[in-house]
Amino acid sequence: MIKIAGMDVGNDSVKVVVDGSSRPILIPSIVSPGYERHILQEEDSPLKALDVQIRSPKLKRSNQRYFVGTLAMEDQDNSELEETDNKATSDQALVVALTALAYAALADQTYPAAGSLEEVEYIIGTGLPVRSFVAFHSAFEERLTGEHEVAFLSTPGLRGRTVRITIRRVVVSVEGAAALYHLATNDQLQVNNDEIHNGCIGICEIGALTTDFPVVKRMNIDNQFSTGEQFGLAAYLDSIIRDVEDQFGYRFPSRAKLIGRIRNREFAIQRVGEGKADIRPIVDMYFSRAAQKLVDLIRKRWKKYPDIECFYVLGGGASALRSYIIDAAGGMRLRFEEDSEMLNVHGYLKLAKSKSGYSQSGAPAN
Repeated sequence: MIKIAGMDVGNDSVKVVVDGSSRPILIPSIVSPGYERHILQEEDSPLKALDVQIRSPKLKRSNQRYFVGTLAMEDQDNSELEETDNKATSDQALVVALTALAYAALADQTYPAAGSLEEVEYIIGTGLPVRSFVAFHSAFEERLTGEHEVAFLSTPGLRGRTVRITIRRVVVSVEGAAALYHLATNDQLQVNNDEIHNGCIGICEIGALTTDFPVVKRMNIDNQFSTGEQFGLAAYLDSIIRDVEDQFGYRFPSRAKLIGRIRNREFAIQRVGEGKADIRPIVDMYFSRAAQKLVDLIRKRWKKYPDIECFYVLGGGASALRSYIIDAAGGMRLRFEEDSEMLNVHGYLKLAKSKSGYSQSGAPAN
């Protein structure tokens, strides 16, 4: 049986939603070289210790061992995607994506004995930023399509399990536009929001390394006015990490660790000894600057194309910066959504279902 899945290969995390599954899967886009672990106490969740060996003809180095996601977050040799990386061609992005798909194949099962081989076939919906879509969507599709194998090594609950993934088809769409399609349709892919489906909508989709500004008119992407910027929240997170280290001697091992603290509103850090320090003023300064830059870009896009009826601010960056953007926007009304960082992946799933013949509905053009 072929599974249909939406997969958002984000620069900060990979998110997967499988049709019919009860829960989305989110794995931070961070990896480190794997090795034999000295385990004193096993983790209480597989997602906390993704230790994998991946075989794939699409990787420059196949059959390598990696720590992925949370397990790599504290490792001194970990790596996160940078502005010079392209998710369509990045080995690191592919490693996290294949790990997420392999985990998704096992997540809703009762885990059998170690040593078993699970085979799963997928039709995948995914996306790329506006500026890289035209040049790289075919390469991204080709890179994902085919057969890959993921073996779980010391991962609790999955130790010794191997998943052979066959990706039959990949539907690549534009980030932000997929999120809007999700907002405009129900689970049966029927229109449930006429204003969005029939309107001229501007989108600001804030990611870690890119910010996209697609314009969608009656669910068709405007080729002339849709654009993107090669910056995102990551540069501001890196500045916060640097300033915190300079002022307090405390080093966040990764952006993922910092954003987790900010998301939970845990701004107090432990200093050497028993003292604590408040990093909230540093976060406020950089996030206010990011918000002002984004509001200026939105205002510029709206002035260039005044037919835009409303502007949605979406993505993981929108969740982090929402209050700062509202303050910077003043009287300019912008629209936000709850669980903003999950909208694209649900849109990708719906587009994959639509393109694979699940239903006939007006999906945004690729």
